[in-house]
Amino acid sequence: MPGQGSGGNVLAAICSFFIPGLGQLVQGRVLIAAIHFVLAGVLWIFFMGWLIHLWSIIDAARFTGK
Repeated sequence: MPGQGSGGNVLAAICSFFIPGLGQLVQGRVLIAAIHFVLAGVLWIFFMGWLIHLWSIIDAARFTGK
């Protein structure tokens, strides 16, 4: 399984850059993808969604497959 810094993780991080949770969905992690997407949507209402958005990008990039 590819680890941190692999091409798949870079692609996932780019996907999460555009839509929070999309990178996790690309990696096959449906539950965490839904959590990132919903949290980002809810928190954008309070202008704090950028925190979840950033977390989503970093989480997708650092995923090791374990």
